[in-house]
Amino acid sequence: MADVIEVEELRRTYAGGFEAVCGISFSVAPGELFALLGTNGAGKTSTVELLEGLAAPSAGTVRVLGHDPYTERASVRPRTGVMLQEGGFPSELTVAETARMWAGCTTGARPVGEALELVGLTRRADVRVKQLSGGEKRRLDLALALLARPEVLFLDEPTTGLDAEGRHDTWELVRDLRDSGTTVLLTTHYLEEAEALAERLAILHEGRIAAAGRVDEVVAAQPSHISFELPDGYHLGDLPPLARLGVSSHECEGRTVRLKTTELQHAATGLLLWARDSRVELRGLDVRSASLEEAFLHIAREQESSR
Repeated sequence: MADVIEVEELRRTYAGGFEAVCGISFSVAPGELFALLGTNGAGKTSTVELLEGLAAPSAGTVRVLGHDPYTERASVRPRTGVMLQEGGFPSELTVAETARMWAGCTTGARPVGEALELVGLTRRADVRVKQLSGGEKRRLDLALALLARPEVLFLDEPTTGLDAEGRHDTWELVRDLRDSGTTVLLTTHYLEEAEALAERLAILHEGRIAAAGRVDEVVAAQPSHISFELPDGYHLGDLPPLARLGVSSHECEGRTVRLKTTELQHAATGLLLWARDSRVELRGLDVRSASLEEAFLHIAREQESSR
């Protein structure tokens, strides 16, 4: 099937000549969850607004479900759901009244009760919007985005203000939507969220794509970590040659040794075999792969240093 979202050499320039989006290209396949990441001012919101059809690009092309979302808005909008960073709801309406008002403007809207149940707001249906917590308002934002049973769902910082339980409930709902065939484009500052949900991602920096690909590929480009305490009576030189273990760098702080490697299994196996043969215990042993957060921070620093 053709890609649901297609972006080619997209640019967005604001009055005064500031170019927020500088010729980026990416695509999102049917039923895929794609994350668009970046620091503040990287161009995420400017890009998403073009995908949602809220503005026309300065150059390049955008296609959503095969249509230009700005010039062919009538063909795109009924098939998409949009969760903005802030909903701006009338404060005096109740949750149910707000949802009914929105449903009245939505073609083929699902029942209001069903939408509220999806996001866990059934018991708050008769509460005025102004009395909701910040997390509950985000749940209401999501409920309205789901009213149209969208084929494409744009989620802009969907879990801001949610507690840990609410965040994980939202993750499960988004996974269910993806598994049922909904294509999702996610922007988030929670890198754990992107790592948990996305299949592919693009990291923006100053309006350009600094890295893109499958999440595991982006993460795998960063070194893994091994740390432990040296056994009593042993020194760093007593370990197997670090280069032979595939260790790229190391540091010592007191008795604690920290190793970095791109060959985690090989390095960990060699170290554990040495400890077994030497009949010693590696206290405080911690073996872990790199995280998306580490990859993100490395890419951001790399981009800054190249300026």
